[in-house]
Amino acid sequence: MSAEPFRWRPLSPRDLGDVMAVAEVVHAAYPERRESFADKLALAPDCCFGLAGANDVLAGYAVALPWTRGETVALDAMLGQLPARCDALYIHDIAILPAARGRGLAGAVVTLLAEVARRHDVRAMTLTAVYGAEAVWSRHGFHPVETAALRAKLASYGSEARYMERLLG
Repeated sequence: MSAEPFRWRPLSPRDLGDVMAVAEVVHAAYPERRESFADKLALAPDCCFGLAGANDVLAGYAVALPWTRGETVALDAMLGQLPARCDALYIHDIAILPAARGRGLAGAVVTLLAEVARRHDVRAMTLTAVYGAEAVWSRHGFHPVETAALRAKLASYGSEARYMERLLG
């Protein structure tokens, strides 16, 4: 996989098998059902991307959706609908297989998601940082937001989870 070119492209329902395979490697500690991914993709198909490698097999994915600042999406949640008032793009998950890392692909998809956020006329991107990745997200312009209410909402992600946001200009 080391010499392969990769590109971010729109995610489709036919990619869910690859999404699950990547998630099992990258996020084994945070399992989500295929139906949960399908729900988010159906709600916001223009906010979800696959990292295509050789033969269009996915080496990563990004799942985001219009959401409300200060609110999180619980792990493995079935949403059914978006909030009536969305003022942020919530990055639910970015996962890249280890063999595809170190190429600036995470930064590229964050830039792509910022463009999507602007098209949705929202001025913030939010996420829940896990695995102690707060420093990684800080390099992409995100900063932690700490409140008692948010700590309670992050419970499904574990005690090290941090809610973060990035304001867009």
